[in-house]
Amino acid sequence: MATLFFSYSHKDEALRDELQKHLEMLRRSGAIETWHDRMIPSGDEFDGAIDRKMEEADVILLLVSSDFLASKYCFDVEVKRAMERHEAGTARVIPVILRPCDWPHAPFSHLLAAPTDGRPITKWPNQDEAFLDVVQQIRKALPKAPEPPVFRAPHDPAETFAKVMGQITAPRSSNLRVKRTFTEADKDHFMDEAFDFMALFFEGSLNELQQRHAGIETRFKRIDAHCFTAVIYRNGEAVSRCSIRHKGASAFSKGISYSYDYQGNVNSFNEVLSVEVGEQSLSLKPMGISSVISGRRDSQLTAEGAAELYWSMLIEPLQR
Repeated sequence: MATLFFSYSHKDEALRDELQKHLEMLRRSGAIETWHDRMIPSGDEFDGAIDRKMEEADVILLLVSSDFLASKYCFDVEVKRAMERHEAGTARVIPVILRPCDWPHAPFSHLLAAPTDGRPITKWPNQDEAFLDVVQQIRKALPKAPEPPVFRAPHDPAETFAKVMGQITAPRSSNLRVKRTFTEADKDHFMDEAFDFMALFFEGSLNELQQRHAGIETRFKRIDAHCFTAVIYRNGEAVSRCSIRHKGASAFSKGISYSYDYQGNVNSFNEVLSVEVGEQSLSLKPMGISSVISGRRDSQLTAEGAAELYWSMLIEPLQR
């Protein structure tokens, strides 16, 4: 069994918990056990426990974000020791890029990062796919199981039993996470940030679309803090229009709605995204008819994934 050590910033604890959940099949199969500093028993010395577990680890996961890089302890202590063990061949270090940051200039930048191509987990449209990619890379990197030891009959059974028991620590589960509780304020803040990201995403995508293709003209208009509209013209003729509104789709008043009605009618929508509360994080879930038709009804999307969904609806007439 390989021991996985999580080196991370406490500000990324929710993402660490999600990764640990995705590693569950490896744990259940007996391939790994995981450890992080939240598993230190009360009364134990903090630094000593971390140092000891890092020295025992077969695989050290660096959960990389701007907070991780800014942490003096993570960067100056844990990363330094992790790289020493990696260079010595006594442990394998895998950088897992959680959020966009300047990691290509870090001392571990020459190592193959996960997910694929070092694309940050929070930038994937579907975070489950990102975590699965990480798990697959970890699975490939696990050390091969050693040959089982050959046991010989002890000369003194009582003495041998005492020696063996003295080397065994109390068994414990690596499944120690607890479900997070999200308040109404958390959900509202998440939706506000998702909508603001979507507005920037559409404005940037429309500008790039116009620059790349002759004959294409685009228009982005921010109506107010809760609504924006987008139009794509080809050779002067409008081929696609939409309005996207936050807090304006009648029964789905806390959702982000998409409407082909360019005028931004509050009660008109063709798709709507609502907050989905997960065990460790919040996501966006499509609730409209289009999601049923396309098979996206069970999707759990990040802000970027939601923006890509609505962008695909807008650009679809140009791709037929």
